[in-house]
Amino acid sequence: MKLYNTMSRRAEEFTPTGDVVKMYVCGPNLYAPCHVGHAMSYIVFDVLRRYLEYCGFEVRHVQNFTDIEDNIINRAQAQGVSIEELSEQHVEQFFRDMAPLNILKAHVYPRATHEIPTIIEMVQRLIENGHAYQANGDVYFRVQTRTGYGKLSARDLDSMLAGARIEPGENKEHPGDFTLWKASKPGEPAWDSPWGKGRPGWHIECSAMSLKYLGHPIDIHGGGQDLIFPHHENEVAQSESYSDDQKPFVRFWVHNGLMRLAESEEKMTRHLGNLVPINEVVQRYGGDGLRMFVLNSHYRSPITFSEESLESAKRGAERLRIAVNTAAGDADPPVDAAPFKQRFLDAMDDDLNTAGALASLFDLAREINRARDEGRSADEAQAAAREMAGVLGLTLVEPQRVDRAGAEPFIELLVELREDLRCAKQYELSDKLRVRLAEIGVILEDGAAGTRWRTRG
Repeated sequence: MKLYNTMSRRAEEFTPTGDVVKMYVCGPNLYAPCHVGHAMSYIVFDVLRRYLEYCGFEVRHVQNFTDIEDNIINRAQAQGVSIEELSEQHVEQFFRDMAPLNILKAHVYPRATHEIPTIIEMVQRLIENGHAYQANGDVYFRVQTRTGYGKLSARDLDSMLAGARIEPGENKEHPGDFTLWKASKPGEPAWDSPWGKGRPGWHIECSAMSLKYLGHPIDIHGGGQDLIFPHHENEVAQSESYSDDQKPFVRFWVHNGLMRLAESEEKMTRHLGNLVPINEVVQRYGGDGLRMFVLNSHYRSPITFSEESLESAKRGAERLRIAVNTAAGDADPPVDAAPFKQRFLDAMDDDLNTAGALASLFDLAREINRARDEGRSADEAQAAAREMAGVLGLTLVEPQRVDRAGAEPFIELLVELREDLRCAKQYELSDKLRVRLAEIGVILEDGAAGTRWRTRG
């Protein structure tokens, strides 16, 4: 299997460092719901994990939640809630959105606010080895101590620093230095540290969490291309300076392309306010439809959001579902799935070419349909098609419908029970209840007035 490594800027044969593939994927900032651009990234890395496991690798998958940063603080203050309440609301929304997309859960979902001791220890060591310094309660990383700074994003340090400036209130030695620890401001959440009360900077949290839960080095670090600089570049600098053992922080940097809007070709982002919520897309086109829309393009390429393309993906998912689930005949010769499966594997081995893998799956589906028309056996071919679809995370099952009138009293009872669980801070159980309801087409929507529910479709 070959994967494109952003660090080397070429496809390399993938081999793990040990018996377990250690994979870290950057998760969402918990201040607003995820949009279909986020879904694109999580689908890509879900398929990468599924294929690695299909190939016989054991994968340990860690994905963080950023639950402390400026946007979260500002949004929580505007809503009159704590950052914990706001974060919990969006964690629950995240799992609601991921369930119909058939995203495998990560093995660990660390949160920045739960890892403060690890972050402080890491910052302290960077100060001790001369890569960081404190100034009036803030701590900054010295980028000029890293001769390779800029290697991930292929940027020259001098050109990067040419336009850099020190903002008012900053105490940097150099304009290019970045924050590891921020001194607290009135009304902001803060933790005790050797430098006074404050909170972690954005970049340090991922280095600390990957180090704690995966060790050093890790095999795969994933995220969107918009994270290459400065976030991932700064992760490289601080993580390799912390370890100080000449080993790379990450062996394979894997970055997905970005979702864009057809009208403007702008990337979809919460900062621009041009996002499309995941649940709206799933309601119209189904989880398999959105998955197929993403997988029809190469993961490193940008995708243009298009209702026409989504409708086509939805119809494609339906064609596959019918092909693999409709009984065929028993006459000879049976469908030989081996050539289609080999093409599928060849495509996946070629830098996760999911578009090519889907093409081979559709060709097999057409052969199954032809065999059915001719009364020939296709049982083994259908099993192979289901296996291939499973690697891509496609369920190919008929969406379940709910008889709203008959089920309404029971759903209301479950919604009330979930609210009781949330009040008791039994979040794992309340989330499990929400996911199970979503699986049968009942969507819960939490708001200031309480929880409302509706049926999908």
